[in-house]
Amino acid sequence: MASLTPQVRWAQRHPELYLRVELSDVQDPDITITDNVLHFKAHGHGAKGDNIYTFQIEFLEPVNPQPVCRVTQRQLSIMVKKKESHWWERLTKQEKRPLFLTPDFDRWQDESDAELELKAKEEERINKIIMKNRMPKDPFRHLKRGYLFMYNLVQFLGYSWIFVNMTVRLFMLGKDSFSDTFHMSGDMMYFCQMFSVMEIVNALIGLIKTPLAPLCLQIFGRNFTLFVVLGSLEEMQSKAVVFFIFYIWSTVEIIRYPYYLLSSIDIEWKILTWLRYSIWMPLYPLGMLAEAVAVIQAVPVFNSTGKFSFTLNYPLSITVPFSVFLQLNLIIFFLAPFILFRHMYKQRQRRLGPKKRKMH
Repeated sequence: MASLTPQVRWAQRHPELYLRVELSDVQDPDITITDNVLHFKAHGHGAKGDNIYTFQIEFLEPVNPQPVCRVTQRQLSIMVKKKESHWWERLTKQEKRPLFLTPDFDRWQDESDAELELKAKEEERINKIIMKNRMPKDPFRHLKRGYLFMYNLVQFLGYSWIFVNMTVRLFMLGKDSFSDTFHMSGDMMYFCQMFSVMEIVNALIGLIKTPLAPLCLQIFGRNFTLFVVLGSLEEMQSKAVVFFIFYIWSTVEIIRYPYYLLSSIDIEWKILTWLRYSIWMPLYPLGMLAEAVAVIQAVPVFNSTGKFSFTLNYPLSITVPFSVFLQLNLIIFFLAPFILFRHMYKQRQRRLGPKKRKMH
């Protein structure tokens, strides 16, 4: 295995020096700087087989003893930082340039070029500051953040009370707790669901950025189930399906609202973010299924009681039972997932999708 000296090109840029060693398939490069001398040793593959490549460079002035190296298939790049930021008249201490060392004019920078580059960077920095100062500052920014923090906190506490209350009663009473779920938690669920209408207002006035279609679909759909299907019929309030609806809703919201609460003060908890954009996958379909079951169970009750039914007097006297609207609502239950799930999937891809790797 022969010992050879490779061709090295060098360039001076302020305040670094760049060395480019032209070798193919460099293996195990050993690069050290001791006593201001760079020692290079590496294995490389040449036309006549494997060789050992070595060279030494004694720098003109002191440099940082920790070089930065980057290896590619065809070359090895070495960056050495000067200890004092000024221009050198040559690279080596010896006046006569070594035969293996040549200037790299493609990367060369003289003193005037460096001044122009520094001036351009300074102008860019000043322009960014000017643009930032020109942007109108929102005088109500802190007030909006405070409002969103309090809104999400109140909703989190409300749904947490429902979740904890139902969980404790489930462990204490078992299935017997199903029949009085509405009686024990209905008022708090009324409050939380009525308060959730403020999210639509927040989106309309620009406090939060979210599409209105899936937001309205979820809020009005839940409120219809709560106030009309369950709240208006005492016969429905003792059914076991109420427990499953309330429990699924509260489970989703005790994760969603803390996520938005922390986001309002620019804090992110990665576990909470993952749960926020993942837990909907099992719980949203289960919640919609439970709501659909409640509507199906309510149809015969509305038919027998005639509640909310009305009569069309003109041109024909026809009584329209409210169950017709319930049946139409069932169709929405099957169409809504296409809008809601698509929106949630896009959000999940945006927040948890694979990050694009930086290409060098």
